[in-house]
Amino acid sequence: MNWYEDGRLRFAVGIEDTFVPQEYPGRRRLDEYELTQHYHLWPADLEIAAATGAELIRWGIPWYLVEPEPGRFRWDWLDRVVDRLDEVGLTCVVDLMHYGTPLWLDNQFLNAGYPYRVAEYAARVAGRYGGRLHIWTPLNEPMINAIYCGEKGTWPPALTGHDGFVKLALALARGIVETQRRIAEMTPDASFVHVEASFRFAGDWFPSDVPFDAGLDLVRARRFLIMDLVTGRVDEEHPLYGYLRMNGATDAELSALRDRAVVPDVVGVNYYPAFTTSRFEPRRAEPVPVEAGTTGLAEGLREFAERYGRPVFLTETSRAGTVEERAAWLRDSVALLRRLRADGLPVVGYTWWPLFALVDWRYRETTDPVDRWLVPMGLYDLERDGAGVLRRVPTALVAEFRRLALAANAGA
Repeated sequence: MNWYEDGRLRFAVGIEDTFVPQEYPGRRRLDEYELTQHYHLWPADLEIAAATGAELIRWGIPWYLVEPEPGRFRWDWLDRVVDRLDEVGLTCVVDLMHYGTPLWLDNQFLNAGYPYRVAEYAARVAGRYGGRLHIWTPLNEPMINAIYCGEKGTWPPALTGHDGFVKLALALARGIVETQRRIAEMTPDASFVHVEASFRFAGDWFPSDVPFDAGLDLVRARRFLIMDLVTGRVDEEHPLYGYLRMNGATDAELSALRDRAVVPDVVGVNYYPAFTTSRFEPRRAEPVPVEAGTTGLAEGLREFAERYGRPVFLTETSRAGTVEERAAWLRDSVALLRRLRADGLPVVGYTWWPLFALVDWRYRETTDPVDRWLVPMGLYDLERDGAGVLRRVPTALVAEFRRLALAANAGA
């Protein structure tokens, strides 16, 4: 029996692990482990993660540091982390890719060798730790990757528009497919959790400058595009086939993805009540966040479960704000998952993300000190002491999360 088939709801925590190491004028390196001092405090961080009562941890590998030159791997730190995970009794859902590529990979995701480079890196990791690490996420939130790297031009390779988005979507899909295939060859007992952001759009207005006769229907359909590509669903009948062809995708590329399609064991869904849902409004360049609460979460989990026919795992959720506001969301979201499971929806996990405060991605585009961009979304807050150490300060959420996690472990 696989870990996700025993009928239990597993509780997890995650440590924010965005890595965008490329630096340019006006763009700083964004490495959340560095900014939150996890590289120095990781033994204690893993210990407090286990003390929350969590059974699983979503934790990411900084590819750019583990493979600093093509084909040369540095395992010393990662060996110690894997040892520590064993010591504290946490099962790791491994984030192999959380946005960034190594510095030596020119043009990043558009490098002609990217799908095979990322798959080789993944195979080397799986080969070294097979039997100790066995749950893999090939790439976290590919849609966010495609938007930030291919449509908005925010992260490298900094493409823009629909043409850029489609180029990134195809490259990311190929990388996910090759990664899963290589790991499955290396470790037959591997399982795969594909994690995607759950975009939702409210209202019925959309800007008129979209070069495709679909408007809001287009962005709603795009939410699933990369996972559809990975799982071999994109053929001439797919609602985005015309959009892809219009923006440079070839029949050969789409056919190759169908031929090599892979299917995840579990679909990971990331949802935040305060900003997963948004609405387009006139005279605004970006959609406006809309509070959607548990209604949006229930809809997102059902959509992914029904579309892909796989168990679903709430792989990220939390909210910024006071401890009381965070605690209310913790209770409400867990209660919702229990109701969904009672109704027969195959929800196998709940993740509070992040374990401690994270650094807002806008830090990368400023010269402000990191403390300016700390966002209190965790079970723990971060406070800098007189020696400059970011102390992990427990909030009341730690005890509440532990109570809920232990109750789930006990079958309550």
